[in-house]
Amino acid sequence: MQKKISIDPITRLEGHGKIDIYLDDKGSVEKAFFQVPELRGFETFVEGRPAEDMPQITSRICGVCPTAHHMASVKALDAVYGVRPTPAAQAVRETFFDLFMFEDHVLHFYFLGGPDFIVGPDAPKSSRNILGVIDKVGIATGTKVIEIRKRCRELMTQIGGKPIHPVLGLPGGVAKQMTGEMRAQCKEFAKDAVAFAQFTLTAFNDIVLADNAYLDLILSDVYFLETNYMGMVDDANRVNFYDGVIRVVDPEGKEMLRFNPGDYASIIGEHVEPWTYAKFPFLRKIGWKGFIEGKESGIYRVAPIARLNAGEGMATPCAQAEYERLFSTIGTKPVHNTLAMHWARLVEILYAAERLVELASCEELTSPDIRNMDLQPPTEGVGIVEAPRGTLIHHYQTDNNGIITRANLIVATVGNSAAINMSVEKAAKKLISNGKVSDGLLNMIEMAFRAYDPCLSCATHSLPGKMPLEVRIKTGTGSIKTTIIRNCDGSERRMEH
Repeated sequence: MQKKISIDPITRLEGHGKIDIYLDDKGSVEKAFFQVPELRGFETFVEGRPAEDMPQITSRICGVCPTAHHMASVKALDAVYGVRPTPAAQAVRETFFDLFMFEDHVLHFYFLGGPDFIVGPDAPKSSRNILGVIDKVGIATGTKVIEIRKRCRELMTQIGGKPIHPVLGLPGGVAKQMTGEMRAQCKEFAKDAVAFAQFTLTAFNDIVLADNAYLDLILSDVYFLETNYMGMVDDANRVNFYDGVIRVVDPEGKEMLRFNPGDYASIIGEHVEPWTYAKFPFLRKIGWKGFIEGKESGIYRVAPIARLNAGEGMATPCAQAEYERLFSTIGTKPVHNTLAMHWARLVEILYAAERLVELASCEELTSPDIRNMDLQPPTEGVGIVEAPRGTLIHHYQTDNNGIITRANLIVATVGNSAAINMSVEKAAKKLISNGKVSDGLLNMIEMAFRAYDPCLSCATHSLPGKMPLEVRIKTGTGSIKTTIIRNCDGSERRMEH
């Protein structure tokens, strides 16, 4: 009987990962591992670089979410240099960031997560993609998706200089003033973005929520995990992407912790395992108790459903109505259903669009006062934003000349890494019996991680030793002639075949 099942590579995510599932003699799942085999090491190689280079360096961590790293880095530099951005700079930064949040969430729903619902988890793999989605919802809808993302990215290019690696943020402000023409475009886009977000929510309601099979899947114990939740909130405990305090609630929804960005290190610890390059953050108040769920666990979750669980509402009216509908439909708060992240993501799309409407009407947006130059001698700073995938933390320490001496990044996907492993293992144990698997079943196991929209390019760090590597040298006919293996400890072995 087959004793190991590997899903390698896993699909529809950012970065590279695999799932190894180990079976017992009866064909039931003993253990499953969600592994991140790629190594990036940004925390190490930024040491010795000028602090002001960090917003450009760290945006290269990932080409999907560079804006999140850019903005967290810029906020960390504000703290490093002890300077507060001007109101105009704050407005420009938040506008740019909300454009990014809108575009990234749309990308995930239609291109990565949506095929599992719109096309179906058991559909042929050739259909579980954006082409399958367009075939299901129609060419007109596909055109709408492409057009709204195109307009969004064009606006981001005008404001941030580049659509992929922004050159906008500076300590104390931004590099470029928002013009009246750009503001007019933002107003027009924001109005259309709200309509698109409402259209997407209607489609989700008609295709997913109206289908009892899909709703049962969302509510099933296959995708259920009781954890703590973390997210950024404003003074009224409403969800905020760009600025605020960090709130943590327990599995019953009670506030457990509330802290400012600079205090994160006393709140969050980081555990490591030898079988992955991803870290496993936990709440120091409880401690690392292993991969367990419930009130005794120190594991927390971030990302859309975590933000909605940690907050007490949305700051814009239409998003607030959808927020209330989500929780009333599922019937609990907090919601522990992992697949509900897709729904929460759509609520956040609407919030980002409505917030853009507000920002486009803000008088400070086009002010020429875009930078506070009252910079203090550099020391240490922490910047936090809510990336699409959750709470993103950048922490820099510098010498007196502003050279980075230490950097620590708790990337959003890292915040979810323990929960992702637990979600994958639970799905595997619930779905596999007698060792029988199918392509559709393996895709349903992948759905357990895909809801988190993980970015594994971001979620890696450097461990002592060297990155393991296996090189295979083949003959002209394709047979393997030599295999060279380098282990984590740096040792090597060579095998001739």
